[in-house]
Amino acid sequence: MPESTTADDGAAASLSVAPSHRGVRDYSLLLLLACAWSSTYPLTKIGLQSIPPITFIATRSLIAAAFLLVVLRLRGISLPRELQAWKLFAFQQIINSTIPFLIITWAQQYVPASNTVVLAATTPIFAFLITWGITRHEPATLLKLAGAILGLVGTAVIIGLDALTSLGHEIVAEIAILLATLSFASGTIFGLRMSGYQPTVVAAGSLLFGGLLLLPVSLIVEHPWTLHPTMQSVVAAAAMGIFSSALGLMLFYMCLARLGTLTTNAQSYLRIPIGVGLSVWLLGESVPPNLAAGLVLVMIGVAAMTIPSERIKRWLRRVR
Repeated sequence: MPESTTADDGAAASLSVAPSHRGVRDYSLLLLLACAWSSTYPLTKIGLQSIPPITFIATRSLIAAAFLLVVLRLRGISLPRELQAWKLFAFQQIINSTIPFLIITWAQQYVPASNTVVLAATTPIFAFLITWGITRHEPATLLKLAGAILGLVGTAVIIGLDALTSLGHEIVAEIAILLATLSFASGTIFGLRMSGYQPTVVAAGSLLFGGLLLLPVSLIVEHPWTLHPTMQSVVAAAAMGIFSSALGLMLFYMCLARLGTLTTNAQSYLRIPIGVGLSVWLLGESVPPNLAAGLVLVMIGVAAMTIPSERIKRWLRRVR
């Protein structure tokens, strides 16, 4: 008989903070998550060369869902059947994947992948502001507030200096990426309600819903049967489906349960250098001065938000 995946109502209905004890394994999962998600933006840039946005997202979602369903089948685990679970999966997928990925995929037609990596890395800043101003489910300190402000300044540097040289689609696209990032932050906080389900189950259910939701839209709007995708784009879609989406979402929910909202979002500053490096390596993109300056400010800001204040004080004492 398949293993049960029913969530405890109390755990699913409330926001919880991760245990205070964190080990090397937990932070290793965080690093793996950063590696998985940092590949998203250069792979999307490659995929968009011959596959339009909606079809690309639907394809990688369905590939990811199929991969995870096979994993669940091999482990003897079934997806939940209760309507409440699928309501949670649907809402989580819409705010954490479908809407933001549609926006970002559209925006990447105008914005370099390296810029997208940095802009999307502001997720922890928005997560902190939502936590501090609305949910208050985790401590929000002055150090974290300073980090949020630094991160926002870094974001302003990236967008503001670009605005001096190129008005139009690029600026609109960069602002759209920030709106998508706000959606990501909301999804991270809402994702705590999934703690009663296994990470693989949540990832599989969410991706399956997202793929099936976008499939008819793709058929109507983009007529995928008329496309002639290149092998590079097909490989990019498959790699995104298995590595970035399937494994990435599994790692995301594991980190969320182990580390909490704000620390899980620390992978955003880990994926900045990884993502920019991949963009330079795979796409041959350069790193303009304003991007480098914004990158430094964003990384300092997010580090201040996620590194425990006690640890920073110990470092300062050692320096003195």
